[in-house]
Amino acid sequence: MNKKRVVVFGATGTVGAYLMMDLLEHDFLLYAVGHRPSDNGFFAQYGIPYYSVDLANPQSFSVLPDGNIDAVVHLAGAIPARMQGYYPQRYIDTIMTGTINVLDYCVRVGVKRFIFAQSIADVAYLYNSQTPIPADAAMSFPKNDDHSIYSICKTAAVHMAQHYEAKYGIKAFILRFPNIYLYHPNPLYYVDGQERWQSYRYLIERAKRGEQIELWGNPNKVRDIVYVKDCIQIIRKALLSEAAGGIYNVGTGIGTSMREQIEGIIQVFSPSDKRSAIIECPQKADSVEYIMDVSKTTQELGYMPQYDYLSYLRDMKKEMEMQRFALLWGKDLSNIVR
Repeated sequence: MNKKRVVVFGATGTVGAYLMMDLLEHDFLLYAVGHRPSDNGFFAQYGIPYYSVDLANPQSFSVLPDGNIDAVVHLAGAIPARMQGYYPQRYIDTIMTGTINVLDYCVRVGVKRFIFAQSIADVAYLYNSQTPIPADAAMSFPKNDDHSIYSICKTAAVHMAQHYEAKYGIKAFILRFPNIYLYHPNPLYYVDGQERWQSYRYLIERAKRGEQIELWGNPNKVRDIVYVKDCIQIIRKALLSEAAGGIYNVGTGIGTSMREQIEGIIQVFSPSDKRSAIIECPQKADSVEYIMDVSKTTQELGYMPQYDYLSYLRDMKKEMEMQRFALLWGKDLSNIVR
């Protein structure tokens, strides 16, 4: 059987790098695309060519393969978590203009399958309920926060993909990403343009040192904790599925409470002789609550989550120890930033 030939935009990113390793293991023929001028030779060691492309510049796409491509996975574009300050034009350039350019590339080289990462921000109005969010819930966007323009651009890109599907027959699989939990050497991100610790990475570092951990707000608030390796399983299923395409939730369909999250982190990361104590702080802010309805993803793509909460933590701990993306992403910064 011929190998599926796939171009991945955003291959140097957090989900993209894990996806490339998974697809390589499953015998896909891959082409890695990123905005970085160099991947430091990371992909070459696996026999994968790397191309530096400016999404906003259609001329830069000329370096890419010009035919015989089965699918394109589009994970690239500016995101609030990696934006210091606030520059909405970057979202327009990389998500709206960038997606049009990627879709035009698909038309030019005859690609008939397009996979796009939508943001959960388009259903943020359904947060703070334990009722699972449907895959086909009406798309909206937050009106006044650091995700507003980002979500507007992402939602517009979804409509672009649907237009190209109708006009050119490019089968579109739109995957709605919530927060994807994974190991990356940089534990920091941006909120409203300001740098801060990712909360779960901060709790892990405290647990590793056996320090007290505060449990904020309502300990029974739940969240759908999605490990990157379940996320990339869904992308792989979408690459192979005979389904017509559509919008699919990325998730597990299971809510893990804040108490369970912290207890799990302590169980996996605290030294056996120095377990972190939990300090309840009900007066402090609650966590955002949501669960993804993955029934459509399961029924149409054949997806079954492989990682429950504890197995995700144990696997991420192995990834921390392996440092297999160090050449691409650099060294672990957890012990440097405080």
